[in-house]
Amino acid sequence: MTQETWLKYSEWPLVGAAFLFLTAYSILVIAEPPDPYATALALVMGSTWLAFGIDYIVKLLLARRRGRWFVRHPLDLLMVVLPVARPLRLLRPFTLRQVMERAPGTAIRTRVMAYVIVSAILLIYTVALSVLSFEKNAPNANITTMGDSLWWAVVTITTIGYGDYYPVTVPGRWAAAALMVGGFAVLSMVTAAVSSWLVESVTAATHDRRQADEIISSEELARLAAQINRLHDQLARERGASEDSPENAKARKEPGTQGSG
Repeated sequence: MTQETWLKYSEWPLVGAAFLFLTAYSILVIAEPPDPYATALALVMGSTWLAFGIDYIVKLLLARRRGRWFVRHPLDLLMVVLPVARPLRLLRPFTLRQVMERAPGTAIRTRVMAYVIVSAILLIYTVALSVLSFEKNAPNANITTMGDSLWWAVVTITTIGYGDYYPVTVPGRWAAAALMVGGFAVLSMVTAAVSSWLVESVTAATHDRRQADEIISSEELARLAAQINRLHDQLARERGASEDSPENAKARKEPGTQGSG
């Protein structure tokens, strides 16, 4: 079996595992259900860890150059080591490279923007959930509800940072740092997409103006040519009329009459 074959058949099952993990993790952190529900949710999360671990080992063994593959795929290892990174697997079937290869021009910017928005929403929710799990039982914590955590995540990823909520635990601060880096990446992609749209709009407007100028020039040339043709025809008619006038006809006949006398 090749790595491509394994990726083909494991893609969507792992997406389902990531969705199960995110659902179980959300219920466990937000609702805090008692046993045996909490134990069942923990088993679901553990099974997803097992699935991601098996997937990583198989892909590493099937890689042609294992060392090179290991260096170039840190996100796969991160999904195994850090449980909170597993929901990012939901974006794998719609990677940015695939989105950019499918459509040119305006369509590609629309898809990139949609991809960035979905990525930002997933990143905000996942980090907010993980920070809440770290902070809600910590001493002197001010992020104790999901609403507070979501508000903190939104103002953090947008680089506003009001400072009304902030993590006090070390894992929470590491999650905050990851969200800040992700926020810079999201804003950079949005800025690039908007800049590309502006550049193309200006280029298209300039091209349309040039085409309009060319059309106007060709129309003016056509009008001038038509006027020249009309003047030429008018001169030809006037010349023919003057040649057919009685005076000209008499002048042409007189030399012949004198010669015959």
